[in-house]
Formats: sequence, C-alpha cells, structure tokens
Amino acid sequence: MSIQRKMEKAFSDNSETPILLTGANGYVGGHLLKALEAEGHRIRCAVRRPEAMPATAAGTTIVRADVLDRESIGAAMRGVDTAYYLVHSMSSERSFESADREGARNFAAAARAAGVRRIIYLGGLGNRNAALSPHLRSRHEVGELLRASGIQVIEFRTSAIVGAGSLSFEMVRALAERLPIMITPRWVTIEAQPIAIEDVIRYLVTALALDAANNRVFEIGGAERVSYGGIIREYARQRGLRRAMIRVPVLTPRLSSWWLRLVTPLQARVGRELIEGVRHATVVSDDLALRTFPIRPAGIRKAIADALRAEDLEFSSTRWSVARLATPPHSPWGGVRIGNRLIVSQMIDVKAAPATAFGPIRRIGGSVGWYYGRRLWELRALADRLLGGSGMRRGRSNEETIELGDQIDFWRVSALEPDRKLTLTAEIKLPGRAWLDFEVEPTGTGSTIRQTAIFDPAGLFGLLYWYLSFPVHQLVFAGMLRKIAAASIRPERSLPAFSVLKAPY
Repeated sequence: MSIQRKMEKAFSDNSETPILLTGANGYVGGHLLKALEAEGHRIRCAVRRPEAMPATAAGTTIVRADVLDRESIGAAMRGVDTAYYLVHSMSSERSFESADREGARNFAAAARAAGVRRIIYLGGLGNRNAALSPHLRSRHEVGELLRASGIQVIEFRTSAIVGAGSLSFEMVRALAERLPIMITPRWVTIEAQPIAIEDVIRYLVTALALDAANNRVFEIGGAERVSYGGIIREYARQRGLRRAMIRVPVLTPRLSSWWLRLVTPLQARVGRELIEGVRHATVVSDDLALRTFPIRPAGIRKAIADALRAEDLEFSSTRWSVARLATPPHSPWGGVRIGNRLIVSQMIDVKAAPATAFGPIRRIGGSVGWYYGRRLWELRALADRLLGGSGMRRGRSNEETIELGDQIDFWRVSALEPDRKLTLTAEIKLPGRAWLDFEVEPTGTGSTIRQTAIFDPAGLFGLLYWYLSFPVHQLVFAGMLRKIAAASIRPERSLPAFSVLKAPY
C-alpha cells in the first residue's frame, strides 16, 4: 500500500482522534498546522499563550499547556493518538539545555500516561561521534529522552531550514541585504544540507501514515550540500546583489554573535548558539528517508526562490491589517518594517460613498496626474528616463476605467477591486521593488481612504534610497491623499483642478 493510501486510511480510521501539536505558534509549527488543517485533521494545539494564536480551522482547538508544567501537558494529551514535539528553549532565560531536558521528560511521561501511540519529533543533524555544539547536543538528547518513554518516536533531523521567517534564512537575508563586503569567520565555509520548509512539512505530515512499529531516525536535507557562504551568495544572486566575502580566522563564536546582533535581528544568545551549531557539518549521512518516503527535496536555488515567492504571496494576503500599525502617530521614521519590507500607511475620512471616494483613485495618472507635487513627479520621471526607463511617456489607455494589468504612467495595476482597492506596482528604475496601494472602506458617515506605500529594498543602497527619499515621499503621498479626498467630495472639480504631467520628455 502506498504512503498516500495509508494516509487516507489513517485519516478515515482516526478522523475523531485529535493530533496534539506543540509549538504551533512557532515557525515550523505554524506551517505544519496549516498543512494538517488542509488535510482535514482534527488538531489540538498546546501553547503557552493561546491569545497569541492566529485564527484556526473549525477542527482545531487551542489549549493552554506548557511542557515545563507536567500537569498542563498531561491534560492536553488525553485522547491523543499522535503527538508532535516541536519545542526548543534556545531563547529561554534559563539554561536552554536544562529546559529542553525537563520539557522532554515531562512530555514523554505525559504521553506514556495518556496512552499516546506515536511521537513525531523534529531535531537537528550532526555527527554524534563528533564534538557537537550545545544546541545540537541538546537536540539529540531530547530525542533520546522521548524514546526512553517506550512510545514509538519518529525523529527527523534537519540542517538549516530555508523559508521566509526561519532563523537561518533571516540571518542569511540580513547579511546579504546589509553588507556589500563581509568579513567572515571560518564557519561560513562549513558544509550544510539546507532544506526547504515545504519539504520539512511534507516529511512531518507523511510520517502520520508511516507503517513502522519501532523507533525511526530520519536524516533529511536538501538535494545538495552547500556552505552558509554558498547560501548567502545564492540569495544575493536571486536578489540581484553583488557581495564580496573576506574570510578571517579571528572571529570567535562569541564575537561573531555580537557582530550578527549589529547587522541582523538575532538576539546575541540565539546568534551565538546558532553559530556554534554551524561550526560543525550538518549533512545527511544516511539515505533512509529517501528510501522510505516518496519525497525528493529541492536544491538550494529552488528553496530560496520558493521562499521569496511564498513571502510575496503571504505578504499580499496579510499586509493590509498589519499596515494599519503604520498609521500616524505610531509610524516611526522610515515606516514599519515587516520582513524585508518597509511600510508607511495613512488614512483620511471623507463624507462620500465608497464608489464616489474611489472615483479620483480610479482616474489617477495619465492626463489627470498624481494630484500633488507635479514638479517632483516630473523630476522623478526625468530621472527614470536618464537611467534608461520610460518615465511618464506610457500614460494610460483609458482615462476613466482601469483593468488588472493596465499601465498607468510608470506603474502597473497589480490588484484591483472595483470601488474598493487599487494596488500599483512601480516599473521605474529602483534599488528594490515598490507598491502603492489605495483602499476605500465604508464608515457610518461616508468612507475611509487608506493609502499605503510599500518598499522592498535591495541591499544597502535600497535602504539608503528609502531613508534619504523618505521626507519627499511623505510630503508627496500625504499631499496626494488630501487632494484625492478633496476631489472625492467635489467630483466636478477633480479633472480641471488636478490635471498635471504631460511631460515633454
């Protein structure tokens, strides 16, 4: 019987039995939760802070539990057949090794008492015969403590996980984006076998139907071996960045961790433990996973491309609610940072119906223009022409209607909901990517117009461009929003009052 058939049978046999998922509000756990929900499983998420959990599917329940509290995790185990253990304590204020040890023992004892049949655990790669870092040594110890319970344990050991938001990927991203020249220690040359988050999730989900009665340890990795330096170079290549690396032997893990703290979002302690781990090769030495599962992991090039593409999709579906945090007076200088993107959002209330308020937005560009700062728009168009772009010469094909994919001067319509939303993607020469979004929402007395500027800077030059031009952007976009609001309540004046920008170049 194929793995797929076994998964279908396992689901039909255990459709009323919940799966316990720990670490559901973590990086891997969050992805796994979505995958299990998509398969239709009943899931019980054991988390320390249920209030921090996002919305879940109908078959998912959230319970408050902590692996360091045996009573709470025991209560969460009742009636469970399979439990996922995706907990680590690297950011704990106490010794993470002792916290991991205590958590694993509590979880194993609770699982045994509750009659759990199988534990699926995600650990870390590393040759156990070598001198492992404290982090990797702790990961291996957790697996051993879980197996000591007598319950079947399916353990997956991974190298670096590649996905937007993962610890390793965010470290690579920050280094590649912010440092044109890198002074690197020896650890950037150590081999790893990075694996895409999507492939990790496939393994974890497929393990539910694994036909095995004994413990199993599966080493999983991507299709190729590559160093952290190689990951940085491939990320930079896909982002169109040129990066030079100069290796020096004097950067100890402690010094490297403080250096990382200056240029990345990592906490010093987490950075130090991460570096200690990558000082040792983390590559697959046993192909049991490839012989057991019908999964063929991607290579590093595809893994990074998929991570960047997935980030775009996720951002486009979630950014609007998050962008509300960027409205004045909460917006700091340069806007709010979400991932690699910088966001500035502002809104204005108007006494007009949504369709009326959206009218000036629908007519933006072309002969109508951009409502404010005509000379500044002309200068930006001229700069684009000098850099080889098209400037404002493309105009728009229809002055009153717009369609998805339409060209509007040096912008393209990338999202459109009639009388509600318009998203424009910039097509000028920029050290990064830029979007300008307008949303109109009804209120009790009229409508709210929200304008959001988003910039995805490419490297250090992109950051410099954003912060140096931020005052001008704020002036122009704020003025534009005011003029759009004025045009929405005086529609008969909108065209003659703000007709601009028929550039001679």
